[in-house]
Amino acid sequence: MRVDKFLNTVNITKRRAVSEDMCKNGVVSINGKVAKGAKDVKVGDVIEICYLQKTVQYTVLQIPQTKSISKSLQNEYIKEL
Repeated sequence: MRVDKFLNTVNITKRRAVSEDMCKNGVVSINGKVAKGAKDVKVGDVIEICYLQKTVQYTVLQIPQTKSISKSLQNEYIKEL
């Protein structure tokens, strides 16, 4: 699954357009390397998002099979470090 779609599906961003812009601006890194929106996410990858005030890291636990998941199931797909 593409990283921009993954961020939207697991409710890290509200819209896919937002996650696409984050990737274009170099805010999103996967395993320490800046990622473009089309970069594939795999189980075990560490996604790092650099916001203005803080940096947040997530570990990918599993890849969603549906287009969206509920906010209560978010912990099954990602773990914040």
